[in-house]
Amino acid sequence: MIISQTPLRVSFVGGGSDLPAFYRQEGGAVLSVAIDKYVYVNVNRKFDNGTRIAYSKTEEVDSVEDIQHPIVKATMGYLGICGGVEITTIADIPSKGTGLGSSSAFTVGLLHALSAFRGQYVSKAKLGADSCRIEIELCGAPIGRQDQYAAAFGGLNLIEFHSDDSVSVSPLICPRDFIASIEKQVLIFYTGITRSASDILVRQSEGITRAPDKRKALSRMVELTYQLRDELHRCNLNAFGEILHENWLLKKGLSEDITNDAIDHWYQTAMRAGARGGKLLGAGAGGFLMFFAPLDRHEAIKAALGELKHFPVKFDFAGSRIVHYQPTSESIQ
Repeated sequence: MIISQTPLRVSFVGGGSDLPAFYRQEGGAVLSVAIDKYVYVNVNRKFDNGTRIAYSKTEEVDSVEDIQHPIVKATMGYLGICGGVEITTIADIPSKGTGLGSSSAFTVGLLHALSAFRGQYVSKAKLGADSCRIEIELCGAPIGRQDQYAAAFGGLNLIEFHSDDSVSVSPLICPRDFIASIEKQVLIFYTGITRSASDILVRQSEGITRAPDKRKALSRMVELTYQLRDELHRCNLNAFGEILHENWLLKKGLSEDITNDAIDHWYQTAMRAGARGGKLLGAGAGGFLMFFAPLDRHEAIKAALGELKHFPVKFDFAGSRIVHYQPTSESIQ
């Protein structure tokens, strides 16, 4: 039996610049942090040569070709696993459309667990790269490359996307108490709205390709990513909220699907209650709202957003990891 634990992430600045329609021309950058909410993947040897998969539904098949779950099918094919395995998964949040990178966290965790089941060590960099290949190339998902690396590495990182599709991950070097102060000032709320990130990202990519003003907005978001990195390296939190707010205003202009009247109302309500800045996490249109605010304004913001569920988080610095490893003497086929 193998169990992997893989963190979800909060993206602060630069989201959207990890789409190939942008970074292959201009390069992209995101500043994000992994959080203590996880996707768990359990892999166990099955008593026969079939495959059983339990997620929101249960599949039991004789051939990998008959698997309906696209990521499981692609990952098993990528690793050359033909069967004889049982895969179950659970998550700390709803599994789709929340903006915390759950789909990519699942891919990273599944790849990690199945590799360990085969007795193979996989580095964090390879986990990120191979998960991108599985989701983007093999499954055809119209997504970016930040979530896979955030889940694999964990921590507070600057993630850069290069024109040749390579990715660099640079941890922010800050005193522990300063990182703790960032963590304490982050507030996250669940809107209760789920959506298809893929549909939004397809339209966003089309807009980036066709509209110079949207490319200009993304270029500014990349500049803000490096600006925030520099401010944090100087242990300066004064500009954090302002940078988040400018990034959110720019992000809203990338596509009409990113926000709606309800999200705008909640955002403005939090700002009036004392938030310094914030954003909707993920592709847009639903999921989680994140704000940055002084501690003495947190209760006022929670009260003002009383209809939303507060979602307390802490930062995760371990990334995807194998938390239980009990190999069998048999080799997987």
